[in-house]
Amino acid sequence: MCDYSPPLSSILNLKSRQRGFTLLESLVALAILAIALTAVLRATGASTSHVDALRQRLLADWVAQNRLSLHAGRGDWLPAGAQQAEEEQAGLKFIINEKISATPNPAFRLIEVSVASAEDPQHALRTLRGYLVQFPRR
Repeated sequence: MCDYSPPLSSILNLKSRQRGFTLLESLVALAILAIALTAVLRATGASTSHVDALRQRLLADWVAQNRLSLHAGRGDWLPAGAQQAEEEQAGLKFIINEKISATPNPAFRLIEVSVASAEDPQHALRTLRGYLVQFPRR
């Protein structure tokens, strides 16, 4: 067995050195925390902008579906060509571009509905295609 016991003065010196963190250690910990919080805020901001874009695309899809349903429900027989309209959905303004073309069957017309936001009319958020049918008149 070893009967070695350290002197009391060295034990007191160790305890006095281990009281807390140094200023440098605290600053490093704060810097790491600031970087982590910045990353969290950036991810939250990106998520919010993605939600807005998805909402806008969903509304554009509804506008396009409504437009195709409107033509089908009214039994429209539109001339071949292009036409443009504006519509508001849930507080957002959309530009609707419709392109009507002939098909090999003269009783059908192809209609392509493109919906873009009023802020960027060149970028289509949603494009749907459908057919207009000319029913025989009695």
